[in-house]
Order: sequence, then C-alpha cells, then structure tokens
Amino acid sequence: MRRYAIILAAGQGTRMRSKLYKVLHPVCGKPMVQHVVDAISMLHVDRLITVVGFGAERVKEQLGSQSEYVIQEQQLGTAHAVLQAAPHLADKDGVTLVVCGDTPLITSETMEALLQHHLQTKAKATILTALAEDPTGYGRIVRNKDGHVEKIVEHKDATEEERNIREINTGTYCFDNRALFEALTKVSNDNAQGEYYLPDVIEILKKQGEIISAYETPVFEETLGVNDRIALAQAEKIMRARIHRKHMANGVTIIDPEHTYIGPDVHIGQDTVIYPGTWIEGHTVIGENCIIGPNSEVKNSRIGNDTSIRHSVVHDSEIGSDVTIGPFAHIRPLCKIGDDVRIGNFVEIKKATFGDGSKASHLSYIGDAEVGAHVNIGCGTITVNYDGANKYVTKIEDGAFIGCNSNLIAPVTVGSGAYVAAGSTITDDVPSEALAIARARQTNKENYVERLQAKKKS
Repeated sequence: MRRYAIILAAGQGTRMRSKLYKVLHPVCGKPMVQHVVDAISMLHVDRLITVVGFGAERVKEQLGSQSEYVIQEQQLGTAHAVLQAAPHLADKDGVTLVVCGDTPLITSETMEALLQHHLQTKAKATILTALAEDPTGYGRIVRNKDGHVEKIVEHKDATEEERNIREINTGTYCFDNRALFEALTKVSNDNAQGEYYLPDVIEILKKQGEIISAYETPVFEETLGVNDRIALAQAEKIMRARIHRKHMANGVTIIDPEHTYIGPDVHIGQDTVIYPGTWIEGHTVIGENCIIGPNSEVKNSRIGNDTSIRHSVVHDSEIGSDVTIGPFAHIRPLCKIGDDVRIGNFVEIKKATFGDGSKASHLSYIGDAEVGAHVNIGCGTITVNYDGANKYVTKIEDGAFIGCNSNLIAPVTVGSGAYVAAGSTITDDVPSEALAIARARQTNKENYVERLQAKKKS
C-alpha cells in the first residue's frame, strides 16, 4: 500500500515570541521540523508534503528537496491546512500520516507502529494517543467496548467522568487517504474560532459507520508539542537524554551527561570518553578510543581513532588518528590533520593540511598552509598569509624545521629537510636541506647603561 505524509508547519507560533518561524527553532542543534522530516524519511513514504505559511521560504530552504510544499495562505485551522494538499493527494489510494511540525520528539518507530495498527484494524482513521499524568487541557479518547474510538471529547466539553480519562489525543493521525479528503470537504467552521479542525474528520467518519482506531504510544514524551520557550527547553532536555542513552548503549562513556551536549547526527565509536562541558554538533564522526573534552567544541568534523581533543575547538575539519589537540587550540574550517600529529596550546590552524607526524606544540598561527610530514613548527611561528587584499599559501615540505618566532611571508616554500633559524622573517623560498637566517646581526653596546645614566644626570 502506498504511503503519504503531511506535515503541518504553517502556524506562526506567536507564543514563542520570536522573529524565527516556530518550526525552525532548534532542538539539540536541529530545527524541529527537520527532526520530524528525518523521522518520516525512515518510513519510506511515497510522497511527503509540508504545509507552510508564515516563513515559507525559510522552511523550504531548510528542507530543500526532502519535501514537496503547499501554502496555507490564511490560518483557518488544521483541517484547512491538510486540505491544501488535495491537489496532490485527493485522488490517490493509500494511507496518509498527518504530523505536526512542532513535535520534534516523535520517532519513526512510533509512526511505523501507528501505520501498522491502522492497517491491522482496517480503520479509516487511527489516532496516536498517549497516557498523560495530567490530561488537563487535552482532548480525551473515549473508546467503545470493542476498543475502537467512540469519540474525542475536548477538555472544556468533557463530563466529570470523561475528564478522569487519561488517554489523550496527541494530534498525530493516520487516515485512509481517499476517506480523509472526502471528509475534509464536509468539515464546518461553525465554532467560536471560525476555524476548520482536523479532529472533526473523526466525527464525520464515525457517523458514516467507519472504524476509528487508536494506537497508544508507550512513551508520552514523544508527543510533546512545542508552542513556547518552556516546552522548547523541555524538548531539548528530553532529546539530549535520548541521544546520550543511545551513545552510552553503544559503548561510549559520557562522564557527566547533564553537562554534555551531543547533536542528533553525531556518530561516536566504542570506548571513546566524553568529558563535561563538551559540545559535539552537526555531522560529526568520532572514532574509537578517543578523549574529547573537557570543555571542547567539535562541529561538522571527522575524528580518527585514539585522538585526544582537550579544551579546544574543531570546526569543519578532518583529524587523523593518534592526534593530540590542545589544550586551548583552535582548528578552524577546512583543515586536514594527518595521523600522529601534535597541535598544542594556543595554536590556531585555518584552511591548512598538516602531514603525518608533524607538530606545532604552542603559540603559532598556521593559515592557508600545506605542511608536510614530520615537520616541527617552533613556538611563535606565523604563516603571514594576508596582504590586506589577497591570501596566499605557505608550503612547508617534509622534515622541515621552523625555529621559534619565525614569520613565513606567503607565498613562500620551505623545502624538505630545510631549517629556518629562530627569529627569522622569510620572504623567499628556502631550498631543501638549506639553513635560512633572516634577522639583523646582534650588536652589543658596551657600557651603554653607564653612559645613559650620566646623560640623564647632566
């Protein structure tokens, strides 16, 4: 049977009190609607349609070709939102999942279970429900003796007995596609708000004698809808704990989960240890037996095995195996660090390659550079890559030795096995195995202090 999915993402989200469109607010570094799309992508749906309104262009920019889009010009309710997809889906056979774009915690496993329950019960509509500790404010699910849904009763309309029901409507549904769009044309806006509500489809189908089923998710937290900053913080905390459990179950040690932040798209190898205060974000892959942190930031980077990153920042770069970085190093974007490399304290590297076995142990800036294997870069070395208008490349070939406090004025090449004397400013290429000295000859002025003091007295 063909599968379709509709994401409701047209609401402005005024309770967020933000200029950012509600479904684009991030949870663990990823926009809420992207979490929903990623979960749905695991279901292998035939078509995914996102209903957008306010901030439509930014949502399209975020999701790109992962979804088709329809626009709800006026915010006239959830049924009206789903109806905007009619030109794409109304004549299709199959099953349609309807999910809100502000439910970032919902999982593909739960949605798959909902779909399977829908098919097994031969229902025209199936509601995802959950048991709430405090169901106040939620629509209650009233079931008949067969376990099917008799009706959904909103809290304000419920009797005292109905208010004691803890099973609530989560706002996620599964429908027979043709039945959904036929019923949508019959939904009325005869209510206080003058809007068209999707739950009214349930009542319409029920009156037609159709089976309305419900699947109760065992994890209430998955159903959390984020409507304000308080719920956003709750979703962040729940998502972060879920991510940590996954990694720890896979053999990663997280010393202090309460003070560690790992994004949803991060992969970490076995026996890696993550220390407190560490942020790992984006599409980062970390190998086995690594030590990350404390107080480190790694984003969109690939880290090899047996590598240590302490009190340091690594962005958009590739780090090899058996590498030591930090403390207090900064690996800026577009760096490629080889194996068995040492990047020490207060070293900044930007858009550079760093060959196997090379080291810059402290207090250096290496930018726009190609550093070969087994190169030693002394303390205080700078590749002077910018002339105020253009940037140029410094090349340091295999086995070169760069003395302390050296300036390499790009474009320049230091040949293999060459030495640059400490304190030199290199403006010309250095041949292989040569020694370059570019500094003023030392001059000592004997008795200078005595003459200076005499001059001051006079």
